Amino acid sequence: MSLLRPRRAIARALAALPAALLAAPGLVASGRAALSQTVAGTAAFPTREVQIVVPFAAGGGTDVPARIIAEPLGHLLGHTVAVVNRTGSGSLVGSEFVAKAPKDGHTLLYTVIGHAALRALYPRSGIDPVGDFAPVALVGTIPMMMTVNRDLPARDLRGLIEFLRAHPGKYDYGSSGVGGSVHLATELFKRHFGLDIRHVPYSGAAAAQPDLIAGRIALLFAVGSGPTPEAAAHGEVRVLAVTGDRRLARLPDVPTFAEAGVPEYTAQTWHMILAPSGTPAPVVAQINAAVDRVLASPDVARRLADLSIRVVPDSTPASTADFLRAEVARWEQVVHEAGIRPE
Repeated sequence: MSLLRPRRAIARALAALPAALLAAPGLVASGRAALSQTVAGTAAFPTREVQIVVPFAAGGGTDVPARIIAEPLGHLLGHTVAVVNRTGSGSLVGSEFVAKAPKDGHTLLYTVIGHAALRALYPRSGIDPVGDFAPVALVGTIPMMMTVNRDLPARDLRGLIEFLRAHPGKYDYGSSGVGGSVHLATELFKRHFGLDIRHVPYSGAAAAQPDLIAGRIALLFAVGSGPTPEAAAHGEVRVLAVTGDRRLARLPDVPTFAEAGVPEYTAQTWHMILAPSGTPAPVVAQINAAVDRVLASPDVARRLADLSIRVVPDSTPASTADFLRAEVARWEQVVHEAGIRPE
């Protein structure tokens, strides 16, 4: 299988971004009117370009959704919204940049599940994934797929758990990197079911997939937005189950964890927008209202769905804060118990 296919899908998504505005003709005009009411009586916002910092490389699974959202968001806010990539140390470099940015709403962070583990992974950085940020909106969730080498004897999820228990220390699992969503989710799976499997980190899930196909690693807990469904369709790997409460549209015949007899395990990656802590609440509310309107656009929702992102409708700063606190508590515990350390 060629790994260029996901890149072509990303290129098509980027090329079609302007259509997001055409799908909802009333979005911009009605949105600006509603948003002006949100901040009535407060200082004008925005007064210049708004930057969305993505702490990962351009063209990846975090960058593309941010760009899908940025253009219509800029039209609603009345100023350009630009996506800026600041990479390094997982998501630490970009997160630190936003945490230290002016507290005026003009610099935002578009981040994912690894954000919840930053303090545990980098204790010397002083970064606080909750206290240093003002939650703006939970964009959506992405299910994960338990994927195995096609020659592995296990044919279903319960069978995989039993097989790995019967062969401790003999099999390896891949991840997209230390402390990333795939690593965290697999360590949670490993510890929950008492499995002895070794971690092999890669520079992204796409880099791990050839070794999964070749049998150099036995399993990969892949993110639903990646290339794995295409590999499964060609019989190169087998997907045993997907997380979340419903099946993945790209793999309609693959059961959920609950349907596969493992309802007790849940893990999904997610996308979230944050501002620096101390950003005025009316400004946060204005950005939140604009993001909710963008996500309500059928065209934007469809483009995100094509990337397996399930939009969270009508999220609020308060609900986003509650969600983030729970995720930080959960994944920090996994990091500490598993002894995960950055490379």
